[in-house]
Amino acid sequence: MKKFKDSELILNPDGSVYHIHLRPEDVADTVILVGDQHRVPVISKHFDKIEVKKAGREFVTHTGTLNGKRLTVLSTGIGTDNIDIVVNELDAAVNIDLGKRIPKEKHTALNLIRLGTSGALQPGLEVDSFVASAYGLGFDGLLNFYHYDEKILEKEMTEAFIHHTGWNHRLPYPYIIKGSEMLLKKLAYGMPSGITATANGFYGPQGRQLRIPLAFPELNEKIEDFCFDNQRITNFEMETSAIYALGRILGHHTLTICDIIANRVTKQFSKDYKASVEKMIQLVLERLTS
Repeated sequence: MKKFKDSELILNPDGSVYHIHLRPEDVADTVILVGDQHRVPVISKHFDKIEVKKAGREFVTHTGTLNGKRLTVLSTGIGTDNIDIVVNELDAAVNIDLGKRIPKEKHTALNLIRLGTSGALQPGLEVDSFVASAYGLGFDGLLNFYHYDEKILEKEMTEAFIHHTGWNHRLPYPYIIKGSEMLLKKLAYGMPSGITATANGFYGPQGRQLRIPLAFPELNEKIEDFCFDNQRITNFEMETSAIYALGRILGHHTLTICDIIANRVTKQFSKDYKASVEKMIQLVLERLTS
């Protein structure tokens, strides 16, 4: 059986996993992921009891119970590079014997639910509404560094997207992964859903131009026009594809729900996105614990 070396599985002096500072007992089976560390207490304030509070850099964790259900909320920071850390370390906390440094015989499948903010890419998606990610479309390239079973990919959809956009070989090779149908049905009924595009930056990679010209200024229009099997690219953000990809490889259930705080097509921006984020949090917590 493989034993993980000290330089591969890095632990803190207390035996917790390096960046997120968590031990197995700190992690609930359902983990809510948020980008902003200040959003962690915005969610955990609804808990009946908080039993764990851990923090290191941008990774802040509260674990507690609500209506008898144990939940963890953890901040990831921005981007798929941070998701690489968080998902791998959450999995290590629950699926590796940290003392013996070997995989556990019994696998624990986590529910990884991202609650985020996002920009809509379709004119009919109103600001302050919620959108669920049936699929994650990655422009980040993270998946390409891992060996994986290609069955996790939506190959036909990915190839259709590459053909439709005339994807340039200078860019990271895109990939599309499906989220959890179980979580989608439980948490996102009544919400629009579609393909969420995950960019590896906020400005150029999402078609925003300040003082640096864009290499592919027509790309966003092609992204907005893409449709495959009645699925359109609904929104842009920076984490979902990595959550879906690593989650599938490691055997976890994944779903992203985003509050639309801007519409890139109609050029609208929310006048009070914190209020709509709070409504999203309350709705998802109610559905998680009912």
